[in-house]
Amino acid sequence: MIVVETQNRSGAKVAEAEAADLARRVLAAEGIADGELGIAFVAREEMRQLKGEHLGIDEATDVLSFPLDGRDELPEGVPRALGDVVLCPAVVGEEWQAPLVHGLLHLLGFDHGDEMDGREQVHAVR
Repeated sequence: MIVVETQNRSGAKVAEAEAADLARRVLAAEGIADGELGIAFVAREEMRQLKGEHLGIDEATDVLSFPLDGRDELPEGVPRALGDVVLCPAVVGEEWQAPLVHGLLHLLGFDHGDEMDGREQVHAVR
C-alpha cells in the first residue's frame, strides 16, 4: 500500500486528497505497490528558498523532488521511503497535476529527456 502524507503550507486552497489519489495511481502504474510518499504544497517564498538551497538557483519553481529509496532494492521488511514532492500553487496555479506527475517520476529515478517525456504522456491527466 502506498501511504501518502500531504501538507499544505502554501496558504492557498489545494486538492490534497486528489493529489494523493493521483500519486497512488501513477506509482501503481510504475510498478510501485507499497511505500511512503510526502507531498507538500508551499508558498512561493518557501519554494524559492528550497530551490536556492538545493539547486543553487534563486527563483521559485513549480515542483521539486527529494528522492530517497526510489526503485532501489531494499531488505525484506524495510518500508520503501520514496521521498517528497514539493509543489508551489502560486507557480502552477490550477494545473498542478502534470507537475506532480513530473515530480513523482523524478522520485523514481527518471531524468529529463525522452524517457521521462514518454512516461509523462502515459500518465497525462485529461
